[in-house]
Amino acid sequence: MRIFVTGASGWIGSALVPDLVEAGHHVVGLARSDTAAEALATAGAEAVRGSLDDLDVLRDAAAASDGVIHLAFKHDLAFGGDFQGAAEADRRAADALGDALAGTGRPFVLASGLLGVAPGRVATERDRPATEGSAVSVRAATAEAVLALASRGVRSSVVRLSPTCHGDGDNGFMASLVATARAKGVSGYLGDGANRWPAVHRLDAARLFRLAAEKAPAGSVLHGAVEEGVTLRDIAEVIGRHLDVPVASVAPEDAAGHFAWLGGVLGLDAAASSTLTRELLDWEPVRPGLLADLDKGHYFQGAATG
Repeated sequence: MRIFVTGASGWIGSALVPDLVEAGHHVVGLARSDTAAEALATAGAEAVRGSLDDLDVLRDAAAASDGVIHLAFKHDLAFGGDFQGAAEADRRAADALGDALAGTGRPFVLASGLLGVAPGRVATERDRPATEGSAVSVRAATAEAVLALASRGVRSSVVRLSPTCHGDGDNGFMASLVATARAKGVSGYLGDGANRWPAVHRLDAARLFRLAAEKAPAGSVLHGAVEEGVTLRDIAEVIGRHLDVPVASVAPEDAAGHFAWLGGVLGLDAAASSTLTRELLDWEPVRPGLLADLDKGHYFQGAATG
């Protein structure tokens, strides 16, 4: 298949593109810069220059492809405090891609998130989060809109990714926790630290996106979670051990002061199952779990930043 990938040079995309190429697919990646275009060429993919705001570019690239995997998200905008703006841009891009694929029967795979799907219990693929009332719900509404494309002749699916897509080179949540522990001199967790986050290695996540494009039925919700829930205290203890700093509880009211932008989500209990996903797609993750990956030491080399 000729597959158009947004976010092709990003954290998951840079693992997905080689996986797709190795599987025999022709990959066309959205590239915002010369550097991104060169990286795609090196990986054996074709580049289309543009960004999420270039809706005509998205429509044309989708229409010329046999399927689309939409990974891109304005994380810089979201982490800078405007999650609403990032989510709205994502919705516009998804709508443009979906319109281009309507009536074709081609696959459209959307990357979404697991945080907030079913707080306080183990979320399954059958759960549907609220689609109004918060900035996070805007992204949930986008996922529902993509799933609804199944009624318009699109083989649409949504991959809800774990907040911790870990691996060597990760500059997301885990890297931010390491940087905070190094800067504060203490590896912290909120409250009793019993809240759980699901986790997936980026290479296992990349394989899931390929399988979704190849064979996920229309309207499928898939979970990119290998471990149902790793407690934040267990994560803090590994970080504390590697940095040789104490491990301590941070009061919820002090979350923003200690963890900065992470403080708003770090206390969420967001365990999630991927049993149905594994059965549906024969997805068999093989990479190390989160704590084992942290123990490899690559998160602690140099001055990690969030």
